[in-house]
Amino acid sequence: MAARTGEQFLDGLRRTKRHLHLEGERVNDVTQHPSLAGAAKTLAGVFDRQHTYAEDCLMPDPETGEAINISHMIPHSVDDLKRRVRGLSRLSESTVGLMGRTPDYMNVKFASFAATWRDWLGADGHNETGAHNLLAFQKRLAREDISLTHTIIQPTIDKSTDPQIVGNKVTLHKVGDTANGIVVRGARILATLAPFADEIAVYPALPIPPGAEAYALAFSIPVDTPGLIFMCRDSAAAPNAHPFDRPLSSRYDEQDAFVIFDDVEIPRECLFLDGDIDIYNTVGRTGLQDNLTTQTTIRALNKLECAYGLATRLAEAIGDHSPGTQEMLGELLGYVEVTRSAVLLSAEHGRDIGGGVWFPDGRSLQPLRALLATWFPRVNEIIMLIGSHNLLATPSRRDFDDPELRPLLDEFLHGANDLAAVDRAALFRLAWDFVGSGLGARNVLYERFYLTSAARNRINHHLRNTDRSRAYALVESALVK
Repeated sequence: MAARTGEQFLDGLRRTKRHLHLEGERVNDVTQHPSLAGAAKTLAGVFDRQHTYAEDCLMPDPETGEAINISHMIPHSVDDLKRRVRGLSRLSESTVGLMGRTPDYMNVKFASFAATWRDWLGADGHNETGAHNLLAFQKRLAREDISLTHTIIQPTIDKSTDPQIVGNKVTLHKVGDTANGIVVRGARILATLAPFADEIAVYPALPIPPGAEAYALAFSIPVDTPGLIFMCRDSAAAPNAHPFDRPLSSRYDEQDAFVIFDDVEIPRECLFLDGDIDIYNTVGRTGLQDNLTTQTTIRALNKLECAYGLATRLAEAIGDHSPGTQEMLGELLGYVEVTRSAVLLSAEHGRDIGGGVWFPDGRSLQPLRALLATWFPRVNEIIMLIGSHNLLATPSRRDFDDPELRPLLDEFLHGANDLAAVDRAALFRLAWDFVGSGLGARNVLYERFYLTSAARNRINHHLRNTDRSRAYALVESALVK
């Protein structure tokens, strides 16, 4: 099977009987549950979109020739990198950047793993079986167009001892071997997209200490594997709302889940890594970060551009041309163009990493990992400042459908420049859903931490920048001794 349609995606969700809990209820069919159906339909639209924009979003499988999603590409030139940017942007447009974990997110990660397996999983002839399993999985991921989630962070129990890991029975770890594989027990967070995924992957995140062999694991398994339990956060969806009233919450809550592995058997063919700490701690060799940050920055660019357009239209709707508002709109536009420049430069200055594989230049992308985490809370603040009390003066769809109220709303709640009351309400309801609803609150939390915190990214960026020769040379040229 090649790239799936939306209906094929939904059919797969219906047939998968995952162990998933939402607000005290065991959910059997995520496509029909009131709090999940809207997002399932939206994600089906993402699968359909790859066919609508096939020239940008699809590519031939290098071995079979079948059409697969562009996010599975292992680039071999700058032109490939640019083409991937176009395709990823097309996919992100379908949710205006509000869904951070559409399937292309994980696809890009595993394409990066597959492109560099010799430097990581297969280093020095070690772990050859695991490397073979990963390569086979990446091909299946692409050819079956799997919707993949992941969980890579250990739960926070006690920050004073959590980093030690060894002996921590909460964190996911191996507890035994079987004839067919291994058994794992423990928990991890946070599986975004879990209700809408076909499989879940576990792989290295932060380095682990000596003696933690039981925690050095990487694998991917179907979400209906026995013993695998997903506990969703409270829904941010608006299951009974008219889309006019909650245009984002009714469609774009991708959900997040706490994952429990209750003695789960991992088949040996699904294992990428089992107990090798040295390999586990070298995930940085995969070039994962630059490829991942390409996808996330493209997604963020679409969201920023949507936010800029929304804020500008809010100002126009109430005739606000004040210098303060114009300055804030210019600030938003600055975020957009800096982000766009980073994406374009990363592709234009892509580098050959060897073996004919090309990866994006991470120098323009790395600062965005910290900047976006601070920009998005400010984006929401600007929309609230421009919208002000008008964000709360928004009649519902039912109000407009009331024949007695409608004439009064048209008379008293229209906007500037003959903007109809219903159009003004639709615009301000969209803005409130962006910044003030449960989904808006979840999304700003996501932006702050999905690539870890801004502070950690700044520290890591500095520490990894080991070639400071030009900076030091400029200092030397200015010193007077």
